[in-house]
Amino acid sequence: MTPHRSTICKGCWQQMRVPIPLRGVLSVPFRVFGIRPSRMNPNTCTICELMFTRVMKARKVTIDATILFADLRSYTSLSQSLSSAEMGGLLDSFYDDCANAIWQFDGLLNKTIGDAVMAVFNFPIRQEDHARQAVLAAREIQRAFYARRAEFSGPSDGTLSVGVGIHSGELSFGEFGRSHRDLTAIGTVVNTASRAQSAAGAGQILVTQAVYEQARSELPDSTAREYELKGFDAPVRLYAA
Repeated sequence: MTPHRSTICKGCWQQMRVPIPLRGVLSVPFRVFGIRPSRMNPNTCTICELMFTRVMKARKVTIDATILFADLRSYTSLSQSLSSAEMGGLLDSFYDDCANAIWQFDGLLNKTIGDAVMAVFNFPIRQEDHARQAVLAAREIQRAFYARRAEFSGPSDGTLSVGVGIHSGELSFGEFGRSHRDLTAIGTVVNTASRAQSAAGAGQILVTQAVYEQARSELPDSTAREYELKGFDAPVRLYAA
């Protein structure tokens, strides 16, 4: 599914009430100055990526947000039975499915890390229900992936799958590093979402208590159990979504 493409930058409109054109004739002069749709979300622009230093006058901010990690399982083992071209096509499809799902629910595709992706919800496009949007995006990732999984040859035992972890809370988002500047999120929320993704089984979405409380309407029959997550002294309660 290809998400709707906004004609103006949603981030700049929300943050500054400035209608920056993203598409069409009106966007041409802006592109001359390097202002174009962001690669992290085509409904925002490159100004959003630079707003920390040029608009907010800060390199990082503290925000309430939701982090989503999605990981393609059995990618490494599958490489033994597929050609390089087939493996590249599989990863391309996975990235595309994740991107479209994340953008459909106004998230930011912040990073692609090997066979995994990391998304941020509630910046720069603000969402009161950002935890719920992340859950809906995760379900769309799973739906889209399984709809096209049969396109790829290889083992038929169902090991090719996606695991997703989601957590919400306060984190730091901004530009980190000096010689190599990286726009990303850091903090315990990010680490917890990553560990939840690692604990997720094939085709499973695991969310934390914080996400469950904010997205309860989408999780009426969700059950929880405690997981021993790497790096955490105490078990973490996670809900299946």
